[in-house]
Amino acid sequence: MLRVADHFERSDTGRARRENEDSFYARSPMFAVADGMGGAQAGEVASQTAVQVLQQGLPERGGSVEERLRELVTEANARINALSRADEQHAGMGTTLTLAYVGEHELSVAHVGDSRLYRLREGMFERLTDDHTLVEELVRQGKLTPQEADHHPQRSIITRALGPEAAVEADSHTWPARDGDVYLICSDGLTSMISERQVGELLAAAPSLSDAGRKLVDAANAAGGRDNITVILFRLEDVGALGGGGPTQDTTEHDAVSAPASEEATVGGAAAEAATASGGRAATAVAAPPAEPAARPREPRAPRPPREEPGRRRRRRISPGVFLGLFLVVAILLSAYYASQTVYFVGTSDDGFVTVYRGLPYDGPAGLDLYNVNYLSSVPVSELPAGQRRLVTEHKLRSRDDAQDLVRQMETGALRRQ
Repeated sequence: MLRVADHFERSDTGRARRENEDSFYARSPMFAVADGMGGAQAGEVASQTAVQVLQQGLPERGGSVEERLRELVTEANARINALSRADEQHAGMGTTLTLAYVGEHELSVAHVGDSRLYRLREGMFERLTDDHTLVEELVRQGKLTPQEADHHPQRSIITRALGPEAAVEADSHTWPARDGDVYLICSDGLTSMISERQVGELLAAAPSLSDAGRKLVDAANAAGGRDNITVILFRLEDVGALGGGGPTQDTTEHDAVSAPASEEATVGGAAAEAATASGGRAATAVAAPPAEPAARPREPRAPRPPREEPGRRRRRRISPGVFLGLFLVVAILLSAYYASQTVYFVGTSDDGFVTVYRGLPYDGPAGLDLYNVNYLSSVPVSELPAGQRRLVTEHKLRSRDDAQDLVRQMETGALRRQ
């Protein structure tokens, strides 16, 4: 009989995004990663909604484990779709979902989108899920090689997700599992930054799951970190190999449910070890108050410098006109700044990707820009059709929702179909 011996989870905003639209679920024996999409934080809502559905656990009644996993996917899709139709700001939102369940002798998965499940077994690292993306479909049709797909400009366009449609079809599979198997579930913020080969090498070389997880996230950030990065790692062990003759409680198990956050969320074995060492309570070091210094004789004060004679003191007076001029300049600058924070435009990042900027599309004096990055997509401008490229280069001022919706349609390919 198999059980989860250890697991580690971490979600990182990355270096380009301001918000984390990834969510994860890690409560043995079920683990999942959801990567949200949609403007105005709708992706965050979609991925979090999927995780909330998983909190009810695997349905007790039904068919096989695969069928019950697909039932959870169907319910999550229905909830997200209903929310998107009820609120205009959430219209069209969606999320990927890769959901794994550890059985007594096997691992089952239900999967929608381009988050991935990998397995490391006896030094062999392999992907177990297929991406629901445009380029993956072209690979399956023989129109692209896997190497070409890794660098294709439209590799981020997904063809299947939870939420955009009233119904969704989830892939499901079951594989025999073994003692010592290590599984990785990750969002595409990891695999779009570093190759599968590098992922496998880092995982195989790491002395622990926590060390492997941190190195994977660090490597993705070092490569650019253009998207949110979420990794879940878990290792299986055979209970029979422990000599206990039956199932026992997993003492290294850590429950974790993550909603999106602007900062990284990390759960691992180190926290459990610290809690065990302190008897389950947090230990806080309290410094002793410093001892009062012994009284000592007062030292004589240094003599004051001689006062300057009144006739030699010079005073510089600033005329009221200068004060008024400075005040007007500051007022104009502040007014321009606050006005610029209410408008957005779509442009190009330094490395050529479609980007939503907040502010005015002008460079101020002394190298000061009147805009800042609000959202960085993974769509290269050079690969857009001429009509869409014009929408990016004209720098038309828009509302936040309008700008984010335009980029979302470019990411999903919806704009191309219009």
